[in-house]
Amino acid sequence: SFHSRYSLKNYIKIKFVRILITDIVEISTDVFLAMHLDQAVVQKYLKPLLIGELAPGEPNQEKNKNPQLVEDFRALRKTIEDQRLLEPSLPFFFTHLIQILFLEALVWFILRSFGNGWLVTVFISFLLTVSQAQASFLQHDTGHLSIFKKSKWNHLMHYFVMGHLKGMSAKWWNYRHFQHHAKPNIYPKDPDIDMGPLFVLGESQPVKYGKKKIKYIDYEKQHLYFYVVGLPLLMPVYFNMQSMRVTFLRKEWRELAWISSFYIRYFITYRSYYGIIGTVLLIYLVKLLESPWIALVTQMSHIPMRMSKEENQDWFSTQVLATCNVKQSFFNDWFSGHLNFQIEHHLFPTMPRHNYYKIAPLVRSLCAKHGIDYVNKPMLKAFGDIVR
Repeated sequence: SFHSRYSLKNYIKIKFVRILITDIVEISTDVFLAMHLDQAVVQKYLKPLLIGELAPGEPNQEKNKNPQLVEDFRALRKTIEDQRLLEPSLPFFFTHLIQILFLEALVWFILRSFGNGWLVTVFISFLLTVSQAQASFLQHDTGHLSIFKKSKWNHLMHYFVMGHLKGMSAKWWNYRHFQHHAKPNIYPKDPDIDMGPLFVLGESQPVKYGKKKIKYIDYEKQHLYFYVVGLPLLMPVYFNMQSMRVTFLRKEWRELAWISSFYIRYFITYRSYYGIIGTVLLIYLVKLLESPWIALVTQMSHIPMRMSKEENQDWFSTQVLATCNVKQSFFNDWFSGHLNFQIEHHLFPTMPRHNYYKIAPLVRSLCAKHGIDYVNKPMLKAFGDIVR
């Protein structure tokens, strides 16, 4: 209850501040450092919200912390900072952007030179799929603020890649993805594992939907209809619908302009070859082909791993127990956008991906010291484990 002199708007503000402070206390220093690029800016915005600090005797929300592991992980972060491994290489990311733009230009050149026959259409669809998948990985880098030293430049680049190159909402992605990073494989806080009622994962979800007695879905065959529904429809249907829904409900008109520029660009480029309906079908086909690629790469590192309810463990344990790596090779690095180093990425989300391999031995050594499994598997086995 609240006094009548408080408006609903003020009440919501009070509730937000309380929730924010509670979350900051809960997630503690490690996740706070991991998720924010410029600590000075963050502290500037948090300072007016500070209403007090917990006394030493107050109960800690993270009762299951391993103090020595926390200390060792902070020492590891200090080593990484001293070696400047959190600093990005602009030529590296510029090369990946050039790859995407080159493929887009190559498609236009092929159509202009050879027409729009069936073989040409199949070939350019493959090229556009590669371009879209690599753009997905590049927007992931910008969303994690790992390309530029200034957050505002990362955000601007994120709008460009996610909106103009992919036709989706950057803010929707951030809202969803950072929940996943804060609480990976923790149900129901991680939206990436909350796929009900179509799919049930872990131990608690089957019980939850079993009690609802949903008889029109045969969950014993979900590993089969995953191929028909999960893989091909993730990008063109589920993610696109969510992206547009959030954009309109939140009245993000600037984002809508970026998203519109994607479709305008496609219609200007391909309408003369395929017409309006044909261009729409081409967009859908490319997203349909991209979908299994992104679904497999994003799910291979989490779905097969441990799922649980909130246990309030330390940051290091929370990330490593819910995450696995895929073996390094030039192809695996490129095909997964370096998300084959998912463990390192989850521990240091703002780290530029070209440095993951440099810290992997240090992370593996820390896991060995504290008896935590550092799972690193071949890519095909990782894909198979999703279905298993």
